[in-house]
Amino acid sequence: MCRNIKPLFNFDPPATDHEVHDAALQFVRKVSGTTKPSKRNELAFERAVNSIAVCARELLDSLETSQPPRDREEVAAKARARTAVRFA
Repeated sequence: MCRNIKPLFNFDPPATDHEVHDAALQFVRKVSGTTKPSKRNELAFERAVNSIAVCARELLDSLETSQPPRDREEVAAKARARTAVRFA
């Protein structure tokens, strides 16, 4: 879908509301095809972002796993290593 949307489930510490909102914003930008809506569409854009953020938070709060939480720094380090190899 969109490379900027990061997995938010099963991390320690859990995803913040800001991270969930940012993911919802990226999703709406991708679906709408615009990064900044016109004044006419601004309300619909924000309503969609807020609605998707609420749904995403509900999803994250209701998911269950038997796996231990992942460490954010460890996952970020692996991503940086993949990027270094890819663009080296």
